[in-house]
Amino acid sequence: MKKFKTILWLIVLIGLLSACGRIQTKVPGDQATEETGIEDRNDVSSSEIIKETAREAINALRDKDMEKISKLVHPEKGVRFSPYAFVDVKNDLVFAAADVKDLLSDTTIYTWGSFDGTGDPIELTFEEYYKKFIYDADFANAEQVGYNEILGKGNTIENSAEVYKDSVIVEYHFSGIDPQYEGMDWRSLRIVFEKFRDTWYIVGIIHDQWTV
Repeated sequence: MKKFKTILWLIVLIGLLSACGRIQTKVPGDQATEETGIEDRNDVSSSEIIKETAREAINALRDKDMEKISKLVHPEKGVRFSPYAFVDVKNDLVFAAADVKDLLSDTTIYTWGSFDGTGDPIELTFEEYYKKFIYDADFANAEQVGYNEILGKGNTIENSAEVYKDSVIVEYHFSGIDPQYEGMDWRSLRIVFEKFRDTWYIVGIIHDQWTV
């Protein structure tokens, strides 16, 4: 009988220990419980978010692959071209994604703004504009690449962050092209991306350089 009671006591003890193992203690401040359902959310840097899309965009610009660029352009907002650092929302030209693919063969002379210094209108075809105000340096192999960081700074007001509030701006920068100019010929190309339906698209292409 004594042996039976001992066995019974062991069975009860084992049951109690098992029950204790299933009890979850809620620690104050612990957010990783089933009740909250909050997952570990690590912030992803701007470079990690946009790096691959930016690489596609700059390589397509280098290759003059406007078909590819058109697929990367925001389907609703299109893309705004700014010849200098100041984004002029009233006068800078905006093209819809569907129109971008044929721009290189478009012989229309557009007014893209005004030349710094003289104030004369920038009247060029897109191909001419591309050579002067988009890919006037080998930006695909830029000296520096910045993500939401302005690398080239001149006298022109830089307002891209104000205009494109929910964006990632990738800047391709050369601190100088010809050593004899001691950096006075620096160049930057900024590609502005905004998210739309879980995909990042180009909404702006900004050229920047030394201005007087």
